[in-house]
Amino acid sequence: MEKTHCRSGEVKAGRVVPEIHRRKALGLGLGITAALGIAGCAAASTGAVPESGRGESGRADAKGTPTGPPEPFTTPIGDGSTADTGPQPNQPDKPVRLQRGETPPQFVVFSWDGAGEVGNGLFPRFLKLAKDHGAGMTFFLSGLYLLPESKKDLYHPPNNPVGASDIGYLKDENIRNTLKYVRQAWLDGHEIGTHFNGHFCGGSGSVAKWTPEQWRSEIDQAVSFVTNWRTNTGFTDLEPLPFDYRKELIGSRTPCLLGQENLLQTARELGWRYDASSPGGRQVWPSKKDGVWDLPLQSMPFPGHNFEVLSMDYNILANQSGNSTKGVPSSYPAWRTQAVGTYLGGFKRAYEGNRAPLFIGNHFEQWNGGIYMDAVEEALKGMAGRKDVRLVSFRQFTDWLDAQDLQVLAKLRALDPGESPSGGWGGYLT
Repeated sequence: MEKTHCRSGEVKAGRVVPEIHRRKALGLGLGITAALGIAGCAAASTGAVPESGRGESGRADAKGTPTGPPEPFTTPIGDGSTADTGPQPNQPDKPVRLQRGETPPQFVVFSWDGAGEVGNGLFPRFLKLAKDHGAGMTFFLSGLYLLPESKKDLYHPPNNPVGASDIGYLKDENIRNTLKYVRQAWLDGHEIGTHFNGHFCGGSGSVAKWTPEQWRSEIDQAVSFVTNWRTNTGFTDLEPLPFDYRKELIGSRTPCLLGQENLLQTARELGWRYDASSPGGRQVWPSKKDGVWDLPLQSMPFPGHNFEVLSMDYNILANQSGNSTKGVPSSYPAWRTQAVGTYLGGFKRAYEGNRAPLFIGNHFEQWNGGIYMDAVEEALKGMAGRKDVRLVSFRQFTDWLDAQDLQVLAKLRALDPGESPSGGWGGYLT
């Protein structure tokens, strides 16, 4: 069964476009000019481990005859749902500070909310696209996507009934595939963040009303579902997720971009380094909020209109087909072109201007015939390979930010969207 996520409310040419859910509509006007819209584990090695995380030689039989490639070094954690396999592979070089007279890189972060394989093949599609173009991405995993519906009583969402969720639980087959692709994503070098669990956006149980203590409960449960999937599912034939999630998890995006203010207190206490939940941000260099990097979705030029739209697939949809994810098919080609133009327009404004990072949010959905997935793919291809362009995850971008001189970042933040240094980059960062 196809799953639909709630999205935030959106302003379209001065009016609020309510968010939709497959089961119910939620009215959430939040913007000004845009919509807000891994059977067993390998035994832990007792010998020296090479930096690569693999044995120095291949497997061998009892006589010492090689039988195949080396096994990964794996230290199981807990029930074996996750494991320490060493440093994450396929990471960029250690970030360095911008040098005097140097032009900043153009960072672009493609991120995915929910990040479950719900049976439409979109997760592997974009893993392949990323590999083909050397891109890093962030996958904000919903914890419930690793919890069978038969075990839903394990979920105690704040201010909501036990087991409740505004996104559906996945079938066993889809949980297995989600584990497969989350595992592959991390090994490919991508980041696994969190989109929390039940995705509550409206009513008295909305995440907008959660306290810092309730956010902590939600986070602890999300981590538990990821780190105990073997116990909860009973699956014994799948490999563990190859990371310690408690250490890997450094950032999030909230459901419907709601509740960040109270979340940040908990995020800071947990040592998280960024949050990507702010709505309607301008295309400028980011700053910290309550000690955490605030990396918002951004307003981008919307072709054919005098207002801007938020940098997320659903928010473009809401300005094209309103509340419907199945608009008029004859409009799909034009809408697809407009979506591509939106992404590339936001990219061009930054790339040729202040070089502010571009943050793009997506969902593994076939809305309006899948045109937004096609648009994201075309846009990524149009950005990849250009001089100075780095397609990275939020974690990788945060690593870069933390390596920079604070005064340099302050000068970068002084530039408005699309604004270039009057004397060129050579004399600006001095």
